[in-house]
Amino acid sequence: MDISGSVALVTGANRGLGRELAGQLVDRGAKTVYAGVRDPASVADERLVPVRLDVTDPESVRRAAESLTDVSLVVNNAGRAGAGPLLTADLAAVRAEWETNFLGPVQVIRAFAPVLARHGGGAVVDVLSVLSWLALPAAGSYAASKAAAWSLTNSVRAELRGQGTLVVGAHMGYMDTDMTAGLDVAKIPPAQVAARILDAVAVGEEEVLADDVTRGAKQLLGGPPAALAPSR
Repeated sequence: MDISGSVALVTGANRGLGRELAGQLVDRGAKTVYAGVRDPASVADERLVPVRLDVTDPESVRRAAESLTDVSLVVNNAGRAGAGPLLTADLAAVRAEWETNFLGPVQVIRAFAPVLARHGGGAVVDVLSVLSWLALPAAGSYAASKAAAWSLTNSVRAELRGQGTLVVGAHMGYMDTDMTAGLDVAKIPPAQVAARILDAVAVGEEEVLADDVTRGAKQLLGGPPAALAPSR
């Protein structure tokens, strides 16, 4: 897909990877980049067009799709983490994580698929995680929601192929963002991840493995299940 001249919607574009993706889209010549966020005032980059959008609110998503009729690239970046272990976390927190990480992208894609079709197919990017494949006990709910999001990415890729829509699944390990600020681990710069995602969109690649951790995890999928569930 030719990013130059495209019109993009990036959810969660006010911070972290979303902010990097939106800014780099502008740098690569996108005609318009809509920043879909709950609070438009939180968008600091004046090159972006803030749009009030809550991916967990079907009516909010519907209104956005009705008004943003020129969109040719949708980036499902908005995410939520921190609920905790899947079996012991507060169920309200688990539901909130799943509403954002799984049902949010489902609603956005359902609403914008007809818009993309009218523009020749365009592209969808789903921001996933290495935890789409690995299970960490302390982040069991998040990992499960990202595993479900990986499955939805594969499903909508098949469903949208007939209208010519490129669907890209982007996986990465820890990024240096607010979400991981309290973790003492090696982190990849979000600018690097954003560049790799947009490179993939530009050449029509369907999957991004942004770092060595993620590439290693992908190789484990053909092995024993225990390899996908480290003890910590």
